[in-house]
Amino acid sequence: DVSPDSTELWTASAEDGKIFIINLTAKKLSATIDANINGANRLKFTLDGKLVFISSLQSGDLVIYDAKTHKEIKRLKIGNGAAGILMDPSGSRAFVACSADNYVAVIDLKTLEVTSHLDVGGMPDGLAWAAQQ
Repeated sequence: DVSPDSTELWTASAEDGKIFIINLTAKKLSATIDANINGANRLKFTLDGKLVFISSLQSGDLVIYDAKTHKEIKRLKIGNGAAGILMDPSGSRAFVACSADNYVAVIDLKTLEVTSHLDVGGMPDGLAWAAQQ
């Protein structure tokens, strides 16, 4: 994912669990984090750019990093396979698809805790926000 200020690109490697950060101005790798997120599937910045969420299909964890310090803040067990990540446009919640469990976990962005599950069935993965007009 690209940071909201468009200065960095963060990507996670499913194979070795590392995070790679690319400085988009310099167009070169600026940092590598040995994050131990094997099976990393998706990576998403919060709307304010302060946090980065990384999901793991292998462990079912959602790993949360501080975007400025590059330090892990929290590791939440989401389910048996964490997949797609979507940030609520209000900036108050994140949604994480749990494919193996057929639900979407709702994360409170203030407490960084799972507050509920939305049972959706059918192995959810990618998520998108839609508004009725």
